[in-house]
Amino acid sequence: MSLEKVNLATTTNITTTYAGQFAGEYIAAALLSASTIDDGGLTIKGNISYKEVIKKLATTELVSAASCDFTPTSTVTLTERILQPTELQVNLQLCKKDFISDWEAQSMGFGLAQTLPPKFSDFMLAHVAAEVAQSNELNLWQGDTAAAANNAYDGFEKLLAADAGVIDVAAATLDAANIIAELGKVVDAIPGALYGKEDLFIYVGSAAAKFYVQALGGFAANGLGANGVANMGTQWWNNGSLTVNGVKIFVCPGMSANKMVAAQRSNLYFGTGLLNDTQEVRVLDMQDLDGSQNVRMVMRYTAGVQFGVAEDVVLYA
Repeated sequence: MSLEKVNLATTTNITTTYAGQFAGEYIAAALLSASTIDDGGLTIKGNISYKEVIKKLATTELVSAASCDFTPTSTVTLTERILQPTELQVNLQLCKKDFISDWEAQSMGFGLAQTLPPKFSDFMLAHVAAEVAQSNELNLWQGDTAAAANNAYDGFEKLLAADAGVIDVAAATLDAANIIAELGKVVDAIPGALYGKEDLFIYVGSAAAKFYVQALGGFAANGLGANGVANMGTQWWNNGSLTVNGVKIFVCPGMSANKMVAAQRSNLYFGTGLLNDTQEVRVLDMQDLDGSQNVRMVMRYTAGVQFGVAEDVVLYA
């Protein structure tokens, strides 16, 4: 009996599983890529297995006239907030046939620089990570567990609005004509003890940032002259930093329109499990199970936000 060489079609075996620390590396790449987090706008509390207690210390007047005796002069109030990340998951099913051509073309390079493509699972993970990052950016600010279409966690907008200690500033419908005046209201409401702090920001949405850039490009009514900043008109800004009356502006794509928050970065927290055992990532090829060309992506992780001292936060809403 002779042996014949048989050429078998190349199959894409992409079933992979990551748990604990290994899953955390992929999940961190997804969650921490949200614009507000990636650009350094929040304090990250990682590896929270269940929940973390954020202590708040408040004191009354500490300094008094000197005397020979020890006389307590201050009242110390210790309160706490709970940062409890919510368990979340991604259950996604994609057809390999819809992606395999693009994946191979992009991963092999061009011309003489072509190389063998990496694992399709890496392509899948990168795709899902980008989607999770975008979703997390929205949830950081607009998340609402009471909304029928949202199964994420409560974001800063909801949490701050529910706290009576937060400094409230009535909002208007923002546009290029009023954005400077409205930003000024937020600055005016910032407690004097916070003004000038290194990590103090006014967090604004993308629309508000565009209005501000447009306004500084030339509105004579606002005292900037017809040609705006440095007489450069609409060419003045080149994606640099923005400030208003000495306070840095932080642009958050996930924030709602007509809302702003002034706070210290050290007073706003994002919590997640990241590298603990509750994190899981699976890429499952269904071909061997049901003969289909489907790939299922499963990702389990935790995420949530919380703030510390309410009296040190200004909410424009």
